[in-house]
Amino acid sequence: MPKRFIKSLLPHHDKVRNHKHLRVFGSLMHDANLWHLNRHSVSGAFAVGLFMAFMPFPFQMVFAAAAAILFRVNLPLSVALVWITNPITIPPMFFFAYWVGTLVTGETVALEPFQFSLDWLLNGGLNEIWPPLLIGSLICATVSSILGYGLILWIWRWHVVEKWKARRLRKKAQRTPTTPST
Repeated sequence: MPKRFIKSLLPHHDKVRNHKHLRVFGSLMHDANLWHLNRHSVSGAFAVGLFMAFMPFPFQMVFAAAAAILFRVNLPLSVALVWITNPITIPPMFFFAYWVGTLVTGETVALEPFQFSLDWLLNGGLNEIWPPLLIGSLICATVSSILGYGLILWIWRWHVVEKWKARRLRKKAQRTPTTPST
């Protein structure tokens, strides 16, 4: 994995450290390991970020930061990956998680016209979808974090092996004597 490419996508350390929602972690965010880019910190950050992205609760960034600090993985990448869930992707992602949850719990998918309102919340609409949504979210979060972790480790390893091969070929080409032209 090219470190420069990943580094160019990530915000500066000070910007993340001074984020208003992440100030609660105080001096814990000054651990140098939270900012390193190596295969373990990046793959761990993908696992944390993808897991938290599927969790159906607010302040996912704060929970991703807490998990990154706990597991000592790249903090900015963990927090940035949470933004996979955004206003455009939340409906399909959480409907998929709800569908997975209904498959596991044996409930039927409620496809009635949905309108998020105070009346819907007060009359128990959330109680009907909450258990399958939470179970499906946990399953999707676990599967996506394991796949993300493994895929990043594999891509990083592949990239390193390719660089070794290219270096070996360059050295071999430099050692090969050139034939004099007559």
